[in-house]
Amino acid sequence: MAAATRHLELSLLSERFAISRLGADSPIPAWVTQGSFFSVTRTGDELSIVTELSRVPASVKSQSGWRVLRVHGPLVLSEIGVLAAVAAPLAEAEISLFAVSTFDTDYLLVASETLSAAIAALERAGHTIHRSKVE
Repeated sequence: MAAATRHLELSLLSERFAISRLGADSPIPAWVTQGSFFSVTRTGDELSIVTELSRVPASVKSQSGWRVLRVHGPLVLSEIGVLAAVAAPLAEAEISLFAVSTFDTDYLLVASETLSAAIAALERAGHTIHRSKVE
């Protein structure tokens, strides 16, 4: 199925998130693993962390104000075009995207101030968005 014709279901997580950066040799802090959703990626240059905003200490270099949309899965790792199907309508709407992929699915982080426009763009593309009770 082509990315342009693929229709996915997504759910908006109710929490607010931050994307943080620590040094490449930093240990993974305990506050990172306390929430219901977090992602940790280490490279030779950095330790990137996505976690609930309320858990990030003020002293940590972070960008706050992110919302998360979860693609309903599980998806098969060999599926083609999943991220393209959601990234293309966001790009066309000039909305920045930070993607996190897991074994089962993909998560899209969009800036809080673009959330309404992001949902509208995804729905125009034929995707279904399930909203939490608290947005």
